[in-house]
Amino acid sequence: MKNYGIEASMDTTGKQTGGFHLVYDETGNRTLDVLGVAGRITTKDFPDEFLDSRFFLIGPILGEVDLELIEFVRSSTSGKLFLDPQGLVRMVGDDKRVIHKCNRDEFKKISRLVDFVKPNEHESEVITNERDPVLALRRLRELEAQVPIVTLADRGSLLLDGDKLCRIPAYGTRAVDPTGAGDVYAGSFVTEYMRSGSIVEAALFASAAASIMVEQVGPDFQMTLGSVQERREAIRDRLMTESFAQ
Repeated sequence: MKNYGIEASMDTTGKQTGGFHLVYDETGNRTLDVLGVAGRITTKDFPDEFLDSRFFLIGPILGEVDLELIEFVRSSTSGKLFLDPQGLVRMVGDDKRVIHKCNRDEFKKISRLVDFVKPNEHESEVITNERDPVLALRRLRELEAQVPIVTLADRGSLLLDGDKLCRIPAYGTRAVDPTGAGDVYAGSFVTEYMRSGSIVEAALFASAAASIMVEQVGPDFQMTLGSVQERREAIRDRLMTESFAQ
């Protein structure tokens, strides 16, 4: 991260870090075998200087973040909060394999505190009990998500921008390694939203960036701003918006 000019803070006092062994089937579905479970991140672990940030991307992988931490961040900063809820809907099964479950009352308390909530299609079904992603968006709004986003892999993503349903297209490509695509989508969304202030532009940018990441293997992939912008323009004419009754 230092090579990219990013200041990192790491707590190395825990006994283990979080991690998974991932297995993909022929359709792209994956199972996660737990290799380690990191401890919770507490308010004492949160560096004071981070509270001056304009944006917070909260992306737990397995229960490191809880309501108390998000309440602390919300009450201590004027920055916007973007939540990738994957680690809030995962539990460790008896066979040390990840299972998915959501405490909706707890999730609603968290959802109302953040500005953006971005589950993938499977996670949105776990949270809302709706397989149809449009219905899942409606349920997420009922859980008081201000801007709910559901990513749909090679089918793009859906989001609610006020009273508009936006269908964000994907850039056609061949996925070699989809691991981390959601993280790239989230980080790219935040980056473009801070620049433009437009939810739709941020989502188009994020979709384009994720398409580049999945073409490569591993976390150290090649991507330029120009290539993302070029793909964003290529998918723009397939963007669809429609009114969405509250």
